[in-house]
Amino acid sequence: MKAPPPSSAALLRRGRLSPYLFTLLAFILFVTILYGEDFSCFFGGQFEDYRPYRSEQKGEKLAFAVGEADGGCDVFSGRWVWDEHRPLYEEAECPYIQPQLTCREHGRPDTDYQHWRWQPHACSLPSFNATLMLETLRDKRMMFVGDSLNRGQFVSMVCLVHKIIPDGQKSMITNGSLTVFTAKDYNATIEFYWAPFLLESNSDNAIVHRVSDRLVRKGSINKHGNHWKGVDIMVFNTYLWWMTGLRFNILQGTFADKDKDVVVVRTEDAYRMAMKSMLRWIKKNMDPKKTRVFFTSMSPTHEKAVEWGGDEKGNCYNQTDMIDDANYWGSDCRKNVMDVIGEVFRKSRYPITLLNITQMSSYRKDAHTSVYKKQWSPLTAEQLADPVSYADCTHWCLPGLQDTWNELLFAKLFYP
Repeated sequence: MKAPPPSSAALLRRGRLSPYLFTLLAFILFVTILYGEDFSCFFGGQFEDYRPYRSEQKGEKLAFAVGEADGGCDVFSGRWVWDEHRPLYEEAECPYIQPQLTCREHGRPDTDYQHWRWQPHACSLPSFNATLMLETLRDKRMMFVGDSLNRGQFVSMVCLVHKIIPDGQKSMITNGSLTVFTAKDYNATIEFYWAPFLLESNSDNAIVHRVSDRLVRKGSINKHGNHWKGVDIMVFNTYLWWMTGLRFNILQGTFADKDKDVVVVRTEDAYRMAMKSMLRWIKKNMDPKKTRVFFTSMSPTHEKAVEWGGDEKGNCYNQTDMIDDANYWGSDCRKNVMDVIGEVFRKSRYPITLLNITQMSSYRKDAHTSVYKKQWSPLTAEQLADPVSYADCTHWCLPGLQDTWNELLFAKLFYP
């Protein structure tokens, strides 16, 4: 009589692995696969690069790459270390910084915020090389598209490269939504285009855009996208302007319509619509073999000091040190929006590189412009008596944190 086949439990015993342990390991594997995306949010809020195109085109090198990053190194996971050789440029040496970002000029007494360098846990960032950047941009265009935070990153990039360009061989011109820095000897431009939602909106005026009831037009990316054609390196951002609540107004027709067809949707659904529109535009207008696209993740604000153990009524005002809790995550960074970014980018066949600046910037409550900036309107006596009431805890001093964002951009551009 033929012996029956051994049971799975017997096989486990022969392999010296208990059936209980096997079951536990199988359960862990199942949960990891099913909820892996959510776990990545909770453990530090880290993203990954979304490069499905690259994974399908084995052996193809991304445009502008000169090498590869150290295997397994996540440059967005690290810590801030003191560096006496910082900043990378002096505020007074860069005439292109807007007065809303020149903190020292407007009375900030300390400079410690300028001396911190980002150190990834498993590797080191390559040093920013202005010559390499400009040679790469020879006869090419780099453009930052988005809101004032992306404009700050644009200005930082200009400050990082302009000092090696002789006087008379560089210029900065603004015309409506478009600002263009030109390096004449290189026939290269670094540009910024104001489009806080990427889509057409009632906040598209680059100067006057403070409206109480924001409205975005569905399917309207070409209104702005026509100005982006021909760009070789694109850096998008959009987040803060969407964060007006749990619901958002979407215009179904046009702004010229007398009776406007407006629908109210969940904010994450409105944001998803914008992300999908952006990806469709990229697919239609960008060649992945010749161009690169980056997306800068959400920039944190520090409006609630109580979240890092501070005063209940405080914010970033008078903050000169960092948050030392490695797991700190402020309520301003909405994880449901992070989920949308991951969901949409993962389906893209164009190799978009996500600059995950969120976690590293969350520690930097010391780096905001706070009260040390040109004010849009004269301050009242009540405001002057209470600096917390008018401290800007959204934007960042230059030189400062956003120079590190560009060091990460440099690393991912040349060593993806």
